Amino acid sequence: MALARVTTKGQVTIPAEVRKALDIGAGDDLLFEVVEAGEARIRVLKRGRLSDLYGALPATCPYPGKEEVRTEVGQGLGDQMAGQRP
Repeated sequence: MALARVTTKGQVTIPAEVRKALDIGAGDDLLFEVVEAGEARIRVLKRGRLSDLYGALPATCPYPGKEEVRTEVGQGLGDQMAGQRP
């Protein structure tokens, strides 16, 4: 069993052994549920990472490269600005 103290701001440091046992990492959310007077249940809600989505969708065309994309976007913005000039 692990013990932690609540600060005056209501913050608690979760002991390392508890973080390891529950696989709690940076960015994860904790859900607190009061089940009875004086007792609570904690659930760990894992936060997905953007990198976890890599390869989730099939590529419809090859990636042309960062410089080509920047050039294309710049041309598109230039065309928009030219259309707005009186």
